[in-house]
Amino acid sequence: MTANAANGRPTVRQVLRVASKVDLTSLDPASRPIGPQDKKAAADEIPALGERLDALQEALFAEASGGGRRALLLVLQGMDTSGKGGVISHVAGLMNPQGLRIAAFKKPTPEEREHDFLWRIRKQVPGPGFVGVFDRSHYEDVLIVRVDGIVPEQEWRGRYAAIRDFEAELTANGVTLVKCMLHISPEEQQERLLARLDEPAKRWKYNPGDVAVRARWADYRAAYTDALRETDTDAAPCYVIPADRKWYRNWAIASLLAETLEELAPQYPPPSYDVAVERARVKASRVT
Repeated sequence: MTANAANGRPTVRQVLRVASKVDLTSLDPASRPIGPQDKKAAADEIPALGERLDALQEALFAEASGGGRRALLLVLQGMDTSGKGGVISHVAGLMNPQGLRIAAFKKPTPEEREHDFLWRIRKQVPGPGFVGVFDRSHYEDVLIVRVDGIVPEQEWRGRYAAIRDFEAELTANGVTLVKCMLHISPEEQQERLLARLDEPAKRWKYNPGDVAVRARWADYRAAYTDALRETDTDAAPCYVIPADRKWYRNWAIASLLAETLEELAPQYPPPSYDVAVERARVKASRVT
């Protein structure tokens, strides 16, 4: 149980959990519905959050060494420039990289297109003890394929059930999901795209196709809305993260992960040896 839950205050997970009839047009991408209200306050909290995440991740990794089967998967979805890479750097970066599994899903390869849309996703699911991070995910197959008309409507609509079944399978196998939609405004995205063009070190991130995608903003918003409504479950909840403020986005997702890991309460496995005997052996050992 998290500290907020123990004292009766709402948790970050409760506040950012998507509503059953979510309307993205009514959610402010610059809002701060819980937690720090300015950048300095968030920065002051990050070190403690980092310590919590690092300790909990280590315990999860250690638990697996003793036969534990649990893992955590952070799924990041959002429009271009919403900050998926930033979350990986500033949030996942708070944890030991040895316990991380990061996968970025680009346009499917010819081999991947020969298989079911979940085929390439299954290959990247984190194993026991790991924290996995998906930069884009299986949700691309009910988002871009819908907006661009890549597959018929009957097919992409059928994928909602496939996603629910897949995620239920993951949770049954010990993988806890934290699914985050990074909610950015078109105005903020425009500023970030211009920043990529104005700064030579960021131009490699710019894709001219992003301008065409902006013209379909309403279509993408509708696709995201349906995806959130259709795939949010108690076992695999969806969270909408206000992403116009990078510092708030990072604080929110770090807090979601910390709360989730604290609820999992991973345990260090008991030693398979007699501690007192081994202490005596270490003290008596000599280096030659």
